[in-house]
This record gives sequence, structure tokens and C-alpha cells, in this order.
Amino acid sequence: MSLATDEITRAAMTLPDRQRAALADALWDSLDDQADVNAAWTSEISSRVDDIVNGRVELLTREEVHARIAASLAARRR
Repeated sequence: MSLATDEITRAAMTLPDRQRAALADALWDSLDDQADVNAAWTSEISSRVDDIVNGRVELLTREEVHARIAASLAARRR
């Protein structure tokens, strides 16, 4: 890192949590491809919500997920 970057980083680290989070968001959003990433995530989330609302996916409880994972791990250990 350059001296200026080090100084900015040190100064930013003294900010309260909320201000550091806002700064991090602003920096992240400033990256060139971030708009494409946000659009892709928005599309994916909308698609998944639509699948849930229209009953195209099976929803599982946490207990069911844990049981399936445990069964899968047990089968791999055999």
C-alpha cells in the first residue's frame, strides 16, 4: 500500500462502526463491476422468492436440513 492509502486506512479505522460500514459500502459500490454483481444478485433473489411463492421448491425446516446433512456425512464415512 502507498503512504496515502495507509494514512486513509488508519483514519478510517478510527471511525465508529456504522461510519466504517457506510464507507466500506461506498468503496465497494464504487468498483466498476459492482453494479453488474448487484443486478445479478437481485435477479437471483427475485427468482428464488418467486419459486417459493409459487410452490416450485420444497422448503425444509432447520431440523430436516441437519438430518439430511448428517445422513449424507454418515453415508460418506462408510
